[in-house]
Amino acid sequence: MTGSLLLVALAPASAQEMVRVRDLTIEDKAIPVRLLGYGLVVGLDGSGDRSGGGKQGGMTVNSVVNLLKRFGVTIPLEAMKTRNIAAVLVTAEVSPYLRPGGKFEIHVSSVGDARSLRGGVLWMTPMLSDVGGEPVASAQGPLLLADLGSGKSGAIENSARIPTGGLLEVEMPRPQFASSSKLLLREPDITMATRIATAINKELGDGAASVEDPGSISLEFKDKKEEKAMTIARIQDMRVATQRLARLIIDSRDGTIIAGGDLTVGEATVSHGGITISVGAVDTTAAPPGNLRMASGTAVTRVAAALHAAQAPPSEIAAIFESLRAIGAIAAEIIVR
Repeated sequence: MTGSLLLVALAPASAQEMVRVRDLTIEDKAIPVRLLGYGLVVGLDGSGDRSGGGKQGGMTVNSVVNLLKRFGVTIPLEAMKTRNIAAVLVTAEVSPYLRPGGKFEIHVSSVGDARSLRGGVLWMTPMLSDVGGEPVASAQGPLLLADLGSGKSGAIENSARIPTGGLLEVEMPRPQFASSSKLLLREPDITMATRIATAINKELGDGAASVEDPGSISLEFKDKKEEKAMTIARIQDMRVATQRLARLIIDSRDGTIIAGGDLTVGEATVSHGGITISVGAVDTTAAPPGNLRMASGTAVTRVAAALHAAQAPPSEIAAIFESLRAIGAIAAEIIVR
């Protein structure tokens, strides 16, 4: 089996929770700014890019040569070995209101043929908001990877993150907070938009909020401009009832499965690879190897655990649940990532 399986069962779909408006929306001037950069991860234990030197060099080799030239060090291309170095792309999202000196999380992904980034340190990397533009931030620091345990042959280790590895160095163009007049839903939904608008009107008076569409709520401010920030903060701290979505999230790389709501599987039979799963069979005992039998209405988490016990790899589990959703045996949205 490749990878490990982690099951997370969330609360039943019928359970309502009171959630703050700030967790469901963003104000229309607070759209995050995406930053990107190209850099090098150093300090690897022979698991870096395997592209050798040679007369032409390679992406990683040339990057290292150019980097060393800045320090007055010149090394021939053919003498360069990069097994302890990996070329990576660095990405991040930051608030448009972040000031110079503020730190943020960055994500690092290998662009070469490195086997693993574990144990590496990102060399200081310029971060741009537009390709070809001037750097506005820098990123560096030791990489953090999920620990899936030793000996996991299916572990994916060519991407990582650095929680506070980014540092904003230049003042970015900031939106005019005082001109904010809308709330944008993080996940557009007409029911949730209506609930939020109703809560705002109940608290601030009729006409304070109106639903434009499933993803936008228009706000009308009667306060003075200097009191607008207090009103927005008051709105963001309001709480509305929300329902957990019937949603199943499957990570086909490391086997993580998150089941949202009280999800069950109806009658169906799916055969994939060397496994056949039958849901709704009367006889649920002593199934042949590779043939799983379960009663109709079995919880999704139990089905996933049975597939795991049958040594099904994460990618095969994802395919089986996709098939169950396609034939209507699971009434939930399935997200495979």
